Amino acid sequence: MSDFHPPGPEAAVYVISVAAQLTGLHPQTLRTYERIGLVTPGRTGGGGRRYSARDIELLRGIARLTAAGIGLEGVRRIIDLENQVAALQRHNSELADELEATRAALQDALTTRRTPDPLGPANRLPVLRESAPSQQIVVWRRPR
Repeated sequence: MSDFHPPGPEAAVYVISVAAQLTGLHPQTLRTYERIGLVTPGRTGGGGRRYSARDIELLRGIARLTAAGIGLEGVRRIIDLENQVAALQRHNSELADELEATRAALQDALTTRRTPDPLGPANRLPVLRESAPSQQIVVWRRPR
C-alpha cells in the first residue's frame, strides 16, 4: 500500500504549460490574467508559477465567460460578485446557526425559569413569545 495522498485544491502544483493545457488557454494568456489580477498562482523559490486545482477551475470559468463575449473587466466584476455571494452565504449560515442556538438556549431558559413574576427584578432573560400557527419566535429585551 502506498502513502500517496493527492494534493488538495489549494496546492499549487501545476506548471504554466500544464495549466495552459488543462484550460485550453495559451501560456501568455495565463500571464496576462495574472498581470491584471484575475488569477494569482503560487510561486516557487526560483519564481516559477505554480497553479492549483482551484486556479485551473477559475481559469476555465474565465475562458467560458470570455468565450461568451464578456470583457475582462466584466469577468473581474463577475468574479468579485461571486466571491461576495459566497462570503455572504457563509455569513448567513453562521448567523442561522447562532440564531438556532439562541432560540434553543432561550427555550431552555424559559422552561427552567423559577421566578414566578416575569417582570420581577431577578429576571434578566430576554422575553420569548411564540406566535400561534407560524411557529415564529419573537425575542426582545426589556428596557433597563
